Amino acid sequence: MFFEGMHTVMSTEVLDQAALKQQIREQAHANRNAQADKDEVSRTIVARFMNLPEYAAANTVMFYVDVRSEVRTRNDLANALETGKRIVVPYCVDGELELFHLESMDELSLGMYRILEPRTELRSVPEKRVSVEELDLIMVPGVAFDRRGGRTGHGKGYYDKLLEHARFDTPLVALAFECQLFPEIPMQSHDIYMDKVVTEDATYEGLGRREQTLEDGAVETRSVTKPR
Repeated sequence: MFFEGMHTVMSTEVLDQAALKQQIREQAHANRNAQADKDEVSRTIVARFMNLPEYAAANTVMFYVDVRSEVRTRNDLANALETGKRIVVPYCVDGELELFHLESMDELSLGMYRILEPRTELRSVPEKRVSVEELDLIMVPGVAFDRRGGRTGHGKGYYDKLLEHARFDTPLVALAFECQLFPEIPMQSHDIYMDKVVTEDATYEGLGRREQTLEDGAVETRSVTKPR
């Protein structure tokens, strides 16, 4: 009976957490859709990402290509291609993210749902295929974040599956508008914290994939890097 009761409590907690996450997603979507001057603000965020020491140190960098009202990256991809980095972009196949070595903006075209993706005929070219273990820095999108690096996406787990296989020393850096930040994102044991969250106002140091709690169970507070 005790274990049955514990199972019921845990099930209720999971359901409550899922409901809270959905509420946060809906509010974050509304906030993001209402964000003014998306192009200009996005350029500020991407520039801050590209000025990180982690970017300078990386050889192979994954950029996401924005969809809908996400922080827009496509306007800066051409500049990234000129930085001497090996630029990689993801695309979805049967619920899994595959990685593509992007060398020219001409290699992208509008795919399903008008998402900019690598051209279909190029995806099978051996030199274009990249494994997640090759990535030295990963740019991560998301719906909502907190300042500890907590993240929630759309709930489909595409990026969770990808990030599970990233090298432990590969920084995970999320891009977000300030309006996508919440006091706390409910996180489960399998959820992955970001190393940094970059917004138009600040760079927040997240918990990352290290031990995320102190001995007393309290979450450690990380620093915030404000723009100079």
